[in-house]
Amino acid sequence: MNKLIDAERLIAACADDSGDAGIRIVSELEPLGGPGSPVKPPVYEGGRYQMDRRWEAPEADSPTDVIVLDQVPSQANRLEAAACLHRELVGLPEMRLDLSDLPLPAHLPRSLSSWQFPHRNADAYLRDATYDGEDFVRSPIGKSLLAATPDAASALIAWFPQALLFGFWQSHLGKKQANTKHARAWVSEIIGWRPAATGTRVLGLKGDPLNLNTDEFMTFNPGDQQQWELGRASARDETKKSDRLSEIGHGQVPFMREADASPAGVSFSRISQTATISFAQLRRVSLGGPAGPAADAAARALLAGIGLFAHVFAFGGAFELRSVADLRLASRQVALLGPGPSADEPIELPDQDGAVSLLNTLREQAASRGVPLDGWGVAPLMLAPRDNLAAAIRATWSVS
Repeated sequence: MNKLIDAERLIAACADDSGDAGIRIVSELEPLGGPGSPVKPPVYEGGRYQMDRRWEAPEADSPTDVIVLDQVPSQANRLEAAACLHRELVGLPEMRLDLSDLPLPAHLPRSLSSWQFPHRNADAYLRDATYDGEDFVRSPIGKSLLAATPDAASALIAWFPQALLFGFWQSHLGKKQANTKHARAWVSEIIGWRPAATGTRVLGLKGDPLNLNTDEFMTFNPGDQQQWELGRASARDETKKSDRLSEIGHGQVPFMREADASPAGVSFSRISQTATISFAQLRRVSLGGPAGPAADAAARALLAGIGLFAHVFAFGGAFELRSVADLRLASRQVALLGPGPSADEPIELPDQDGAVSLLNTLREQAASRGVPLDGWGVAPLMLAPRDNLAAAIRATWSVS
């Protein structure tokens, strides 16, 4: 049994004088239907998969055909979602944009978490929010976040640690404003190896118990298909559209042509996930000011602990990527990477309880060394949309 990674070793690995390279997690994954069962990759414009060729092993004679089943940014989003869902176990900081006063359709959320912001601390939703009646960017917390950089990262550790782990680019303030960039330290990807076929399409028929005549034309409002009537629209009425009944869901619609059918799931010889955290990138993070090297090392290890916590909760067992893409963990190898391969240490990831304990210990160590943790262990900081953002939301979703 390999040794579990612990807080003391993680802090030492993140110190300025450490030569450790990072942690690598290589997981073999299995579809619920068993090895070789079809798995649906993400489909991009034109019905395409993200295909590639990769070297599967150093001794391989040639690269292997693969399909990317989950990209690096998508994996980061899944890790953030897992961290958000279980944040209260470890007191992770959170801001929430309250949308409850806006007329939104039922399928939209009534609030947005800072763990959901597409650009993290550099997101337009944060820029266009208010806090306690004041523009957030003019509040003390907002100003500190806008001024934060990787080498003066106190505010980010306190309120947006995910930005330091998964990267950010402050690109929505204007050309003459801050344009801070920080590369991601955590990189994760899921790959399907040696696809059996890539051009298979799902052929079939959308049924209709009454088999309504799809040659009949009707007139409808494209924005509200609940209201329609048989017959063609008047040429003078630009608010209505005429089309066949199949356009609003009636009638039997065959999908027998390649152009009409969606891509099918793909059978792979194996599916793997590789996740790495770069200590070299984390060592670019510093609190700045009088904090000192000990606080910097503890802050970096705290970020690594967030990544491990999120990975265990997101991918430690069975999980779903999308419809027909349910996977479970078959085996896993984890290594703490030293300065060179001869210094690598096989380690074990903790289970969920162990991941909680590890992150809580790292949080205690960080606090004892003076790392600012203002947003940790407190209720979410509640924000509201600024008037211009609220107006844009109402214009997009006019709910009667």
